[in-house]
Amino acid sequence: MSGTSLDGVDAAVIETDGHEVLGFGPTGYRAYTPTDREILRGGLGRWPGEPGVAAAAEVVEEAHMTLLAGLDAELVGFHGQTLAHEPAGRGTHQAGDGQALADYLGRPVVWDFRSSDVRLGGQGAPLAPFYHFALARWIGAEAPLAFLNLGGVGNLTWIDPRLPRPDSPGALLAFDTGPANAPMDDLVAARLGAARDEGGRLARAGSVDEAVLDDFTRQGYFLKVPPKSLDRMDFPFLGPAVAELSTEDALATLAACSAAGVMAGLDHCPAPPERLLVTGGGRHNATLMEMIAAGIACPVAPVEEVGLDGDMLEAQAFAFLAVRVARGLPTSAPGTTGVAAAVGGGTLSRPRSDTRSRAAS
Repeated sequence: MSGTSLDGVDAAVIETDGHEVLGFGPTGYRAYTPTDREILRGGLGRWPGEPGVAAAAEVVEEAHMTLLAGLDAELVGFHGQTLAHEPAGRGTHQAGDGQALADYLGRPVVWDFRSSDVRLGGQGAPLAPFYHFALARWIGAEAPLAFLNLGGVGNLTWIDPRLPRPDSPGALLAFDTGPANAPMDDLVAARLGAARDEGGRLARAGSVDEAVLDDFTRQGYFLKVPPKSLDRMDFPFLGPAVAELSTEDALATLAACSAAGVMAGLDHCPAPPERLLVTGGGRHNATLMEMIAAGIACPVAPVEEVGLDGDMLEAQAFAFLAVRVARGLPTSAPGTTGVAAAVGGGTLSRPRSDTRSRAAS
């Protein structure tokens, strides 16, 4: 998984039949270099054939080839890097060629997970909810709960684990909550040349600009009934809105906006979740986590509290979805992306015989 935070590529091996999680295997991480991140940023908001896209795809493919060559798996799920996402407009665009990856690795690769959902009227995101449903079963949940992924964009999955399948009516509700790490990471990169506000320490030293927060919470997106999704580049006014603030105050304000999006999202859930389990890089931001916990009624905890790996959960999700695609099972449903009926996405590419020796060489 190469997420909207643009920090690097996560890889994780799981054992699954596409219904249940049967075991967890090795993991790996390949960080993007500052040059890589600059190239990827140059492709954001752009579509196939536009300037910067080919260079971004090359970075994504090389990083995945390097990392995945060291992990043994029968099947690979390759998400690619989202550069643009307009489900109601031009569609969705993930850079990276799954066929090239299959040829290099000598293994079948499932990729292009989102396009078919969008073509059939869905948002194309979020896609991890079917895996969240399997994890709720794995941890033995018996009451509604929610997973919150704090990546570049935040997304929430509400789950009723008492229902038999993830595509059962009422089993899942999923949607993007708003910006999460992306605005904070971008500000720190621009002002300090750093990757992130480690632990939320700078945000903790700042004060929230209430006028900016109030303007943010008045945005129409938060009143829109889910399913709904966002692009990393949405809410562009946030950067200029905090431009005159100190770094500490700007980060505190952006963290408060991220937390407010989560609070607004929980109001859309069919029933209050018993607990909120947090995955993604944002769970390491103690200031953001405290803001979220202070604004909602249920306990908030990182997924490690239930024995899961929050750094690798998204990568595991696309391994899980790859198996579902290979077995002809749906990967999204009306409650997760707004698609008209449960559908299976993804393209399965098998290695071409004349290139199967590349990974070994």
